[in-house]
Amino acid sequence: MKTRVGSCEQFSRAMTRRQMLRASGCEIGQVALAALAGQQALADSTASAELGTHHAPRAKRIIFLFMWGGPSHVDLLDPKPRLNADAGKSLSGESVGSDKKDLGKLLGSPFRFRQCGDGGVWMSELLPNLARQADRMCVVRSVHTEGQAHGEALLRLHTGQANLVRPSVGAWVSYGLGRANENLPAFITISPPRGHGGVQNYGSAFLPDVHQATAIGSAETPIAKAVIANLRNKRIRSDLQKKQLELIQSINRRQLRDVGEDQRIEGLIANYELAFRLQTTIPRIMSLDDESQETLDLYGVDRKPTDNFARQCLLARKFAERGVRYIQVSTDYTWDHHQKVKEGSIGESAKVDRPIAGLLEDLARRGLLEDTLVLWGGEFGRTPMAENENGRNHHPTAFTVWMAGGGVRGGLTYGSTDEFGYAPTENPVHMHDLHATLLHALGLDHERLTYRHAGRDFRLTNIYGNVVHDVLI
Repeated sequence: MKTRVGSCEQFSRAMTRRQMLRASGCEIGQVALAALAGQQALADSTASAELGTHHAPRAKRIIFLFMWGGPSHVDLLDPKPRLNADAGKSLSGESVGSDKKDLGKLLGSPFRFRQCGDGGVWMSELLPNLARQADRMCVVRSVHTEGQAHGEALLRLHTGQANLVRPSVGAWVSYGLGRANENLPAFITISPPRGHGGVQNYGSAFLPDVHQATAIGSAETPIAKAVIANLRNKRIRSDLQKKQLELIQSINRRQLRDVGEDQRIEGLIANYELAFRLQTTIPRIMSLDDESQETLDLYGVDRKPTDNFARQCLLARKFAERGVRYIQVSTDYTWDHHQKVKEGSIGESAKVDRPIAGLLEDLARRGLLEDTLVLWGGEFGRTPMAENENGRNHHPTAFTVWMAGGGVRGGLTYGSTDEFGYAPTENPVHMHDLHATLLHALGLDHERLTYRHAGRDFRLTNIYGNVVHDVLI
């Protein structure tokens, strides 16, 4: 047998079959050794992946309380005496760094503010229950983003971008950390918005499907009536469903063996198995029968107007204590006050103030707040100028969010806006910076948490973002 060497038409000396086997014996041993070493390396990498962190985490999970529509920061958390003093006057664009000559007439806030807690966090009279949690809160007044329309702003808030289909924040967290409970997904969204981006706001895009959120209900459906779509099959007994699943999974695994590595098939297999386990896990969690009356009262369950959001917040706590990595709770599309911002802010605040305060208190009692980062906010804020005489328009230029727990500095007010609440003047925080900070709190480096797709490495923050270390302990 002649063996060709290189590409220069030279040939090695012929060898017998016996000589070939003897020579290749050592090679087979090397291959076996390499395979064993590879298996060990894979085991080591898998063990590291279970930790899933680039540095020591401050939080193990995130609960995002999403106020769909855009709450008015100047009526809730960013008081502006000058805004009230100049109410009815025209706001000059030049005075707040805008290219427009006249931005419109100013609308003062009708609400009183006071400093709360040892940190002196300013809070509106609309949030009396949350005010008692002020020393647990870090209020960031200088957030800004792009997107005047809800659709673009929601996508930037949830995925970091609006021009392409990108994975949501929760999907990135799931991808980075994996599941902590084999019977529950890493990412759950409770009453998610169906508009303004819809499923993109909690989808996995090009990440494996296993990282998309499990959605419970929708924003316009009362959570007491909400279900996970297609979770149960009422026509087939559970034992038959199990046999059906085993058959389907055997076909899926055979297909996976034939094609080799395919993350879509792997994700499908994982989702089928998880969905089957969810049939018994989710109903037990969704029921509030195991909660004490004192806990139900703490959140405002079975009371008006707090019942719906109270149930959502209580479910968030139950999922958090069972290891879900990212939990989103959403209001309906009710914070969009183009008219009657006073009446709207009163009504919406009354729905969420007690449940959110109850959530923080309950997490703290159970020792969960120290490693659970709670984030509150909308897709943007509202203008200090009037719209339709008594409303406020969308305002991505400056708005307020707050965080609590999970290594966040409580009792801190970070960043500031001008005298009218129009633009950041100190420590501006872009949406990319906020995302980078959330990942950092979980032990994830936003520059290293990447996924190869379409020939390039993608990340949540694209090529931007800086961690706001000052808000973290």
